[in-house]
Amino acid sequence: MIMTWIEEIIGRPAQLNEALIILLGSYVLGCFTTGYYFVRWSTGQDIRLLGSGSVGAKNVWRVSGPFGFFVTLLGDFAKGALAVWMAAHFSTNERLVPLAVLFVVVGHIWPVQLRFHGGKGVCTSLGALLVFDYSMALAFLGLFAGLLALSRRLVLSGLLAFACLPLASIFREQPWADTSTLAVLACLVLIAHRKNIVEEIAELFAHRQFEPKANQSLK
Repeated sequence: MIMTWIEEIIGRPAQLNEALIILLGSYVLGCFTTGYYFVRWSTGQDIRLLGSGSVGAKNVWRVSGPFGFFVTLLGDFAKGALAVWMAAHFSTNERLVPLAVLFVVVGHIWPVQLRFHGGKGVCTSLGALLVFDYSMALAFLGLFAGLLALSRRLVLSGLLAFACLPLASIFREQPWADTSTLAVLACLVLIAHRKNIVEEIAELFAHRQFEPKANQSLK
């Protein structure tokens, strides 16, 4: 039964080596966390011990300034795009492409060489998404811009935009494999941001409790 399930996703056993190379290559590429290596090279420090402890672009800004921020942003975005591009151009099995999307993001969030302490996957996800389905990347940007205009909260808007991507895929009547890929991708990003989600909810409740008291003090 297990072998039948693997064959349905990947193909015949003859294609197993190709699948392992593509998926392992995507994961290893994802493990190259740009922020960690940039800060290690430029300062000799471990960014996981600095600021928020994240290897993402925002924390790199705190340590290395805007140049480090843009280098990290570009590097994490590029590796996501490269992993999916390689899967699409060097694989004979198109079903490996959506798996490459997920594996490169998993590698970024849980890099084995950093003891599974990586980034949060937003830039890498967007790079992978742009190559996988540029229309969904545009849908994300549209959702993000609309939510940001309504909420004025950057992190919350981005997370909600990711959460809405599977619904956008269903609305566009895309294949179930693409919709499933987007659903898993959204889950990965949300899991990586679980602390941020708790903080955002706490801030929203604190703001709602403070606002009536502030209004009463003005009367």
